[in-house]
Amino acid sequence: MLGSLPVRVLDDRHRAEALAILDADPVSNVFVSSRVHSAGLDPRRLGAQMWGYMRDGHLTSLCYSGANLVPVAATSDALRAFAERARAQGRRCSSIVGAVDAVSELWEMLAPYWGPPRVIRHSQPVMATSTVPPVAADERVRQVRMDEFDIIYPACVAMFTEEVGVSPNSGDGGVLYRARVAELIRAGRAYARIEDGRVMFKAEVGAVTPYACQVQGVWVPPDLRGHGLSVHGMAALVEKALSSIAPTVSLYVNDFNTRARAAYRRVGFSEVDTFMSVLF
Repeated sequence: MLGSLPVRVLDDRHRAEALAILDADPVSNVFVSSRVHSAGLDPRRLGAQMWGYMRDGHLTSLCYSGANLVPVAATSDALRAFAERARAQGRRCSSIVGAVDAVSELWEMLAPYWGPPRVIRHSQPVMATSTVPPVAADERVRQVRMDEFDIIYPACVAMFTEEVGVSPNSGDGGVLYRARVAELIRAGRAYARIEDGRVMFKAEVGAVTPYACQVQGVWVPPDLRGHGLSVHGMAALVEKALSSIAPTVSLYVNDFNTRARAAYRRVGFSEVDTFMSVLF
């Protein structure tokens, strides 16, 4: 508890209640839900704290506090309580991300203390599909092997730098990012089309629950864009994910990336929510 506020750091005693909240919206909450499904709520295993907002003795809202700060099902009262806890401990996250209304309200309370951010992405449509794509899949898209790490990693760095605006190799020299890429390859969740040692298309399935998964890191070399590689590559990934990972495939994208949004619609994705991200 922080003062008289009904906020506490949750542990595994609250796992069932927390998952009930998270899985009520399995697509929008897939990032946080995947971590709770796999690691529970013990902060040491989760690698973060899960803050819970209690009302009348019942858990009603959540906030994941780790490398990202992510409010979940958060009412205005809960957001005020989460903001006070976040201010008290100081900024430890590299971003705030989640439903646009919640993040906008939370950031308004934190901005005088944490600002200015590096960039704010005010509108990021969340898109999802549960059906086989209506376009042909690229049969050359497959799981990446560990012996291809040195081929795929530069493409991952290029994608990250283009999307986020900073290189994942800055700071710790890329130690954590390399470990995450390797983890996804070993898990069989990194996909690519590689020809003559060159990545033509790549994407990963980052978050997974029994109900949904989230695609990340979609990338095609700049000189090959506009030729349908992302459409048919994503069709292949969606087919594979629906058959072996989860019954719904999701992602979120910047609203100004009209080409990507059009490509995802061709694959069968539709918009189901809107996120906002504040990046530091």
